Amino acid sequence: MGPVLTCRTGPVAVRTLAVLTGVLLLSACNEGRQSVLNPSGRDAQLLFDLAKIMFVGALLLWLLVGALFVYVTRVNPYEMSRRLAEGLIVGGGVLFPVVLLGGLLVYSLPLMQAPRDADSGMRVHITAEQWWWRVDYELPDGSRVTSANELRLPVGRRTGLVLNAHKVIHAFWVPALGGKADMIPGRETYLSLLPEAVGTYRGQCAEFCGASHALMAFETVAMQPDAFNAWLTAEAQDAALPQGEQATRGAQVFAREGCGSCHTVRGTPAVGRVGPDLTHVGSRKSLGAGILGVEAPDFANWIAHTETLKPEVAMPSYDHLSRDDLQALAAYLGGLR
Repeated sequence: MGPVLTCRTGPVAVRTLAVLTGVLLLSACNEGRQSVLNPSGRDAQLLFDLAKIMFVGALLLWLLVGALFVYVTRVNPYEMSRRLAEGLIVGGGVLFPVVLLGGLLVYSLPLMQAPRDADSGMRVHITAEQWWWRVDYELPDGSRVTSANELRLPVGRRTGLVLNAHKVIHAFWVPALGGKADMIPGRETYLSLLPEAVGTYRGQCAEFCGASHALMAFETVAMQPDAFNAWLTAEAQDAALPQGEQATRGAQVFAREGCGSCHTVRGTPAVGRVGPDLTHVGSRKSLGAGILGVEAPDFANWIAHTETLKPEVAMPSYDHLSRDDLQALAAYLGGLR
């Protein structure tokens, strides 16, 4: 029998591998439209800058503690004088933390003001449901334009968000644009966002709220002000009339199945408020609160398998519809732009 070769990994190698793995994982978090490490809004940038300063402070503190440890265990591993020991306790255990934490507190508290300040810009009322988002844009005359599962904001302007929730606590969070805010039933909370780059960013409920919590996302679209104004004007209009024989049949299926008792389609007899407003659902970025696209197969999949795609959702699965009726209904909804 030949010699047996063994491979031993020392503690240093294990620690080095762990650090390198952590760095690789952290670098992967820097990309994507739901990353706090890729800020695209004024408020997210302030939080990112604060995080960097706190990281540097924590690193300096770690290095200092490590240096003291090496000094007392390796460089001078002898009994200290009482005066020196008391100096280390008072200086390192009291004075240094007070100065460091006090400095961070003085720097960070003013950063919290801007996202909470009242502003003269537009207000958007957002209500967290189970498990979707009701979004109402407040117009200058006090009227509202209702949408769902999508938030659109003008770039370079601060928009105030009035947050509420139905039944249980949720939390509103668009990592690339700003911080989190709790949404509490019966209590309005306030947050404002100032996007600085055109793009589409993913938002998420950040508070566990039930079976489909992980399936409660939304798209936030930051647009140039002129494009946003044009979109809001179009969004305020009634639903488009069905185009083509299939979409017309889909509108009939929609009415026959009683969909209008839960959903609103402005300009039609459908005035339900239980579920999302569908007036312009075909022009949105996603379906089912961020879990599907908005192509005809996505609508058909959602309608037929709602309870499977989103556990404990209030909407039942319409799996009893014939293939032709299902496709017609999907064509009608996809045409609501």
